[in-house]
Amino acid sequence: MDVITEYAWIAWLVLILVFVIIEILSLEFTFLMLALGGTVGLLSGLLGAPWWLQLLIAAAAALLLLLAVRPPLLRALQRGADPAKSNVDALLGMPGLVLSTVTPHGGQVKLGNGEVWTARTPHDSPASSLEPGTRIVLSVVDGATAVVVPVPTHPAPLGEQKE
Repeated sequence: MDVITEYAWIAWLVLILVFVIIEILSLEFTFLMLALGGTVGLLSGLLGAPWWLQLLIAAAAALLLLLAVRPPLLRALQRGADPAKSNVDALLGMPGLVLSTVTPHGGQVKLGNGEVWTARTPHDSPASSLEPGTRIVLSVVDGATAVVVPVPTHPAPLGEQKE
C-alpha cells in the first residue's frame, strides 16, 4: 500500500492531463472542474495524505467545483452570446408574398428577406390554395420547403363596420 501512496502523484498528473485534454475538446467546464479536483488530490498527496484520502479529497473538491463554480462560469460565458436568431430560426414568422399559386403540394413564395422559396400550405389548412399576391407568413420549414399560411385578416372594429 505504501507503493500506491508513493507513486500516486504520477496517476494524478496523468488524470489531470487527460481531463484537461478532454476539456479542450468539449469546452463545457465539466472536465476542467474534475482536473482542478484532481489537482487538489495531488496537493493533498504531496502533503502526505494516504491514497484513499487523496481520492476522497479530490472527489469532494471536484463535486464542490461542479456545483458551485461551473454554473456561474457557464452563465458568464453565455451572457455575451449573440441574441440574434440565425438560419431557419430567423425565417420562422417572416412575412412574404405568394409568387405562384401555393397548394398543399407546392408553389412559390418570396420572403421578406428577398429569398424565393418553394412553398406549400399545411395539409390541414382551411385554405386549399393561395393565389399570387397573397400575403403569407412562414410557419415551418420542412426540409427545403417553406410551409406558409395566409396573413390573418382582422375584422374591422365594431364602430367602423360598413352597412
